[in-house]
Amino acid sequence: MLAAAGSLALLPSFSKASEISGKEKIAPEPFKLKHPFADPVVLKSIELLRFDGQYILKVTDQNGVSGTTLCNQRIPNLVSLLHGLVIPNFLGKDARDIEALLDHVYVVNSNYKYAGMPFWNAVGHVEVAIFDLLGQIARKPVWQLLGAQVKSEIEVYISSTTRETTPEQEAASFVKRLDETGAKAVKFKVGGRMSKNADAMPGRSDTIVPTMRKALGDDITFYVDANGSYDLKNGIRMARYLEDQNVSIFEEPVPFDEYENTLKVTKAIKKMRIAGGEQDTSTYRFGWIAENHALDVLQPDLYYNGGFIRCLKVAQMAEKAGLGFSPHSPKTDPVAAPMLHLMAVVPNSGGYQEWHIGKPSHKSWYAPHYEIKNGKIAVPNGPGLGITFDQAIWAKAEIIK
Repeated sequence: MLAAAGSLALLPSFSKASEISGKEKIAPEPFKLKHPFADPVVLKSIELLRFDGQYILKVTDQNGVSGTTLCNQRIPNLVSLLHGLVIPNFLGKDARDIEALLDHVYVVNSNYKYAGMPFWNAVGHVEVAIFDLLGQIARKPVWQLLGAQVKSEIEVYISSTTRETTPEQEAASFVKRLDETGAKAVKFKVGGRMSKNADAMPGRSDTIVPTMRKALGDDITFYVDANGSYDLKNGIRMARYLEDQNVSIFEEPVPFDEYENTLKVTKAIKKMRIAGGEQDTSTYRFGWIAENHALDVLQPDLYYNGGFIRCLKVAQMAEKAGLGFSPHSPKTDPVAAPMLHLMAVVPNSGGYQEWHIGKPSHKSWYAPHYEIKNGKIAVPNGPGLGITFDQAIWAKAEIIK
């Protein structure tokens, strides 16, 4: 079994970063992966495919065993980067050396000059598919290859990604989804997304919380996301308003790369937690955020940040700093499967985990279609990511070059 060195220890009860005393240098430890594979797992092919409007990344070893991940919506714009900078540096390599391969792909041919979400998102898809491959070979779920299980079910919040709704429309949508899923937490939007203080529609941000509270009741936990809508002054104003409205987490109050301003917002708030990190891909910057307690909850995206290993390192840094960890994941079905495996082994959860408000597409050529029962999703136990595909699709899929 693959096992990560420096396993994550259980945390004490969570408190705001600003309430934690002391400051230390935060850096991740190497994950020295062990494995049950006596023979090399040589990556013979890595293909980007398109079927039924969905992009799929498929890796195959020298024995014809494959690992697969569905792709997020960014990949169609990253095809040349994926084929030019990433895939060639994994072909012919031993998948058992996955951590070394991640280090290599970053520096080879000066790939670091392309560093950022586009590069690491391409890498992340390859890494996730490789872990699916390793799980298929070992006949173990990916979470068993990552570390010790601490959760068999993942509690989720229902996440909305739109600002095109009125507060009343948004509330009605959440009422329906909470009734269907039994979820106990929701996340919705304020501001206008990197909008320099402009609201998505007049008065929406200042009325949506009381409208939602009236519709959903006092027992539902509220998370709110600004997507960097505010400058420092208005970010603090909105944070204090949301804190007064008993919101539990406020995400990205100011633009994501304004680290000092993010720190100032976090320090200005007494109880509500400030979250962010979905745009970040620098391990050093995550370390700075953790060291300085600039956020209370770190939220790297599993694909954007380069896959399981790099996100586990962020979780480890968060743990060392006494912070929560909760990956960005406004997804459903196969693209959300990696989040379930990751959070099965991370003890310092920042709260509920993200699940998209929309219904899954329920395409007939893959399974399972996850069910949320009493606000929870069972951690997959099938080999790899636990996703199975209708084998007939591979002959019909278009190869994207």
